[in-house]
Amino acid sequence: MENPPQEVPARWKSLPSWLLTQTAGHAHRLVADGFAAVHARGYHYRLLATLEEFGPASQAGLSRRSGIHVSDMVAAINELAERKLVERAPDPSDRRRNIISLTTAGKRQLRRLEKPLADSQDELLAPLSPGERQRLTELLSRLLDHHNRRTGTPEEPWR
Repeated sequence: MENPPQEVPARWKSLPSWLLTQTAGHAHRLVADGFAAVHARGYHYRLLATLEEFGPASQAGLSRRSGIHVSDMVAAINELAERKLVERAPDPSDRRRNIISLTTAGKRQLRRLEKPLADSQDELLAPLSPGERQRLTELLSRLLDHHNRRTGTPEEPWR
């Protein structure tokens, strides 16, 4: 049984870092629950979307583009390959590498995942008007871009 939320010190409630961390936890749960309801994970969505936008790629290339660490990449690709959502084929220029491609079934799955993702975004942002949602997204994008440029750190992947 989960512990009920406790009142936190007032000085925490005004800290943007605390507010972002708490909201990120809710966002992660909502997205993960939405994907789990359709037997998927955030990594699946990210890989399928990356392949659709950028085309076939090596595992290392997919890791860089999707922000998924290489140590997690093989398992995620295995899961998608077992479901015939992606295909592996030897790279013609380097037979030691595999090229990962999106299948027709993978494109259909990506479309199916859009609904629970959109629903989780709506649930997360429920108290905000459309204009406030857009402004929040712009501000968060600006913060993330700033810190990614400053540190050279890729964004944290959805799991």
